Amino acid sequence: MEKLKHFFIYGIIGLVVEVMYTGLASLLKGDLSMQGFTFLIMIPIYGLSVFLEPLHTSLRSHSWWIRGLIYLAVIWTIEYSSGSVLTSILGSCPWQYNDSLNINGYITLRMAPEWFLAGLGFEYLHDFMDKLPFKI
Repeated sequence: MEKLKHFFIYGIIGLVVEVMYTGLASLLKGDLSMQGFTFLIMIPIYGLSVFLEPLHTSLRSHSWWIRGLIYLAVIWTIEYSSGSVLTSILGSCPWQYNDSLNINGYITLRMAPEWFLAGLGFEYLHDFMDKLPFKI
């Protein structure tokens, strides 16, 4: 039951961070409304971060940049696989990368720094939830 709760927490936090990220990106493009967006289908996709918890525990002794690279690879694998599955089920993927560094529109190498940092940030969130004096 705890894993299911973590699944939803990661899903919701992922949505919030994505809306903030896209809102700030729109501001940088000159949109003063800072309109952010995401897709509800992202809740279960971000929720899959629950499967990073055992990986985080086993990688704890490695240096930060090795952990970041491993998280990046896992996140890209999840993002690519999710996009591919959604396309086969829905006929299209809710997100579509169009830059020159995209791979089939499902992932983009341009996002490497963001996903690298997100993986490392996940460690802090995981540790925070584990140290709470109450069970979520």
